Amino acid sequence: MKIAVTGAFSYSGKYITGRLLQRGEEVFTLTNHPNRPDPFEGKVKAYPLDFANESELVTNLRGADVLVNTYWVRFDKDSNTQPQAVKNTGVLVNAAVKAGIKRIVHISITNPSADSPLPYFWGKAANEKAVTQSGCSYAILRPTVLFGKEDILINNIAWLMRHFPFFGLPGDGSYRLSPVYVDDVAQCAADAVYRTDNYVWDTVGPDEFTFKEMVQLIGKTIGSERPLISFPPRLALLAAQFLSLFVRDVMLTPEEVEGLMANLLISKEPPRCKTSLSDWLVENRNTVGKSYASELIRHY
Repeated sequence: MKIAVTGAFSYSGKYITGRLLQRGEEVFTLTNHPNRPDPFEGKVKAYPLDFANESELVTNLRGADVLVNTYWVRFDKDSNTQPQAVKNTGVLVNAAVKAGIKRIVHISITNPSADSPLPYFWGKAANEKAVTQSGCSYAILRPTVLFGKEDILINNIAWLMRHFPFFGLPGDGSYRLSPVYVDDVAQCAADAVYRTDNYVWDTVGPDEFTFKEMVQLIGKTIGSERPLISFPPRLALLAAQFLSLFVRDVMLTPEEVEGLMANLLISKEPPRCKTSLSDWLVENRNTVGKSYASELIRHY
């Protein structure tokens, strides 16, 4: 098969591409970052992901059987806004249809809703609608917080605990989440390539923690247990924004706090992914959080 993967040199796209290459498939990528290091030693051709040029997207996608789409933006920066990302996804899906793509495997998020007050979640719902109404067969996978060697959230919690005498919780930390290993999601995505039925699945890991429990687990595993202090959410966000000035990044957004506290990063479905965060932390305890992971450096 010939498969297009958006962002094959980035995070989840890299793991999905690796899985597909292991199965002997031909993979190419559409990317906004063609100069990123190529982890596949030239096996994956790169083409521009230029949403302003739909005809070029159609040309680049023509001949592919399946599109695996991981494209999204975490937060608004300059013209890269979440509403714009919805429009861009619509352009990409339309280009896929015109190019003759037979199937779309789309990476979304748990609990998207067109009625959500949070752009991240209503944007994800809008993207799902674009896929389901495309006329292509589809699989939509809804992970929660990804963890892995390149992850940002888990890594930076560990980094904070290694470098500061306490950790500030937004609120009481009782809101819940089910982190999922990025390569488990990649396996689900690779499996979805070969199916023809339409489905929408939550893809979450076997653990469900309160945020406080997860932070405690990270600190204990890396040997940097710290007092956990509850702050009003706005004050915790203000502190994160202050620290962001020093690391020249966006550590935390208001949307992320609201989504966490609204318990949008858990699932009512049985876990489809097997890797436990606890086990992964033990295996990576000497490296996780050793250096800060910058979203801005990675994507901008």
